[in-house]
Amino acid sequence: MSFDLVVWAMDHGSTSADVQAAHELCRQGEHVDGEPDRRIAAFYTELTAAYPDRGPAAGAPESPWAVDPLHVATDHVEMRLRPACADEVLLTIERLAGEHGLLLLDPQDGSVYPPPARV
Repeated sequence: MSFDLVVWAMDHGSTSADVQAAHELCRQGEHVDGEPDRRIAAFYTELTAAYPDRGPAAGAPESPWAVDPLHVATDHVEMRLRPACADEVLLTIERLAGEHGLLLLDPQDGSVYPPPARV
C-alpha cells in the first residue's frame, strides 16, 4: 500500500485548516487554473531531477513513486510513495519543501508540517 505526501504553496500565515481545506477541494477535482506557482515548479523540477516520474526510470523497481507521473497543480504537488521508499527520498522532499517555502501535508492523518527552514 502506498502513502501520500503533498506539498502546498500557500500564503504566509496559512493555517493547517487552510491546507486541509485546499486539499479537500483538490480531492473533489477543483483546481485553480494557470501556471504553477514558481515554488511548486522549482520543487517539482528539483525533485524529479533526483527521482524521475517520467520515462524509463519512472517505472523502475527502485523508483520511490507508487504512481507516476506525479500530480502537479498550480499550488501543490501530490506524491504517492511506495511503502519501501528510502528515507533519503523523504528527507529530500522535506529539504526541498523547506528551500522553497512549501507546507507539507500528510493526508493519512491530516498533519500539516511547516518546512524545516521555517521551524
